Amino acid sequence: MLKKAIISMATVTVVGIGSTFFTDSVQAETMNELQDRQSQIESERSEIKDSLSKAEAEIADVLIELEELNEEINRVEEALKENEKKLNETNDEISTKEAEIVELENAIQKRSDILKDRMVSYQKNGGNIGFLDIIFGSKSFGDFVSRVSAVTKITESDNDLIKQQEEDKASVETKLAELTDMQVELEGMQELILVQKDQNEEQKSVLKQKEKELTEKKEELQIKDSSLASIEAQVRRSIAEKRTPPATASASTSSNSNGNLTTLSKSSAPVSGSGNLSTVINAGYQYLGVPYVWGGKTPSGFDCSGFVSWAFAQGGYNIPSSTAALQSVGTKVSYSNIQPGDMVFFNTYKVNGHVGIYVGNGNFIGAQNSTGLAVANMTSGYWKNHFTGHVRRVGK
Repeated sequence: MLKKAIISMATVTVVGIGSTFFTDSVQAETMNELQDRQSQIESERSEIKDSLSKAEAEIADVLIELEELNEEINRVEEALKENEKKLNETNDEISTKEAEIVELENAIQKRSDILKDRMVSYQKNGGNIGFLDIIFGSKSFGDFVSRVSAVTKITESDNDLIKQQEEDKASVETKLAELTDMQVELEGMQELILVQKDQNEEQKSVLKQKEKELTEKKEELQIKDSSLASIEAQVRRSIAEKRTPPATASASTSSNSNGNLTTLSKSSAPVSGSGNLSTVINAGYQYLGVPYVWGGKTPSGFDCSGFVSWAFAQGGYNIPSSTAALQSVGTKVSYSNIQPGDMVFFNTYKVNGHVGIYVGNGNFIGAQNSTGLAVANMTSGYWKNHFTGHVRRVGK
């Protein structure tokens, strides 16, 4: 904001000082010098407008990049949360499986100790009775067989249980190994996502800085253009004053190249024409500076086609008041044969989007949305770049 304020103050100072000396110097300049200065200013403003367009396009591109980057940042954040959730679940499963393994190892050890003790001896009433004592202590052969069968079943059952526990332990260890591998992979992914997140944030910071610089550049260009517009308005007023005879002058007549008399009112510019076209050509000079009004068709405010229609009406010609209709009115003539009073068209926001009335010496009068009703030069700068040679003639 401070930088912008400094720029604004500097611009105002330059324009203010320039205006003081400019007014005095303008009075001493000839019409050609003023027109040359106007062309130069228009050329500079055209370059500024091109730079503004480029800056705005770059800002638009940066905003698109920022939007896409923000979407990418959101996706990375979601991936980070999802991966962290999966990693926590994996860590919990690893803890569970590790506890299961410990439990199984304890059960296997306990069962092994029982089987080992049982193979050594049977404890009964405080005394030790071995398996052989049990077997050979049988009272009959049938009892012997029963005792041998019982001992065998006990031993087999214990062995089967130990085997099952070992298999369970192996299965849990396999699952634990898989979970450990997944844990390593998830931790690696988490690290990679965090790196990507940092890169995105860094890129976002770069784009934000670029947007700031472009916005400042745009503001500087707009201030410069505003300054030139102020100077250009003074030049236009000076040109209009030189074109317009003093208010006290009486009406006079002059002859054009064809010998036709052209009546100049005391408020009109010294431009030759034929018949009522003189009125058309000169009608707008007393209203120079009238603001641009969309759809305006009166001296209280004109748009480009509204002014042309109004000016021709002053000379007794009834023509449409839209550029779409005007571009086919009258007769099309080549630019090499252009004469004062011809309509000239420019490709602005669309083909033939702007229209004015040619007044001679490479100039035309028309309602411009930035300056209002004004005389502009179409042989250089913005208007030259947007003129494609479309000229229409009415009443000749």
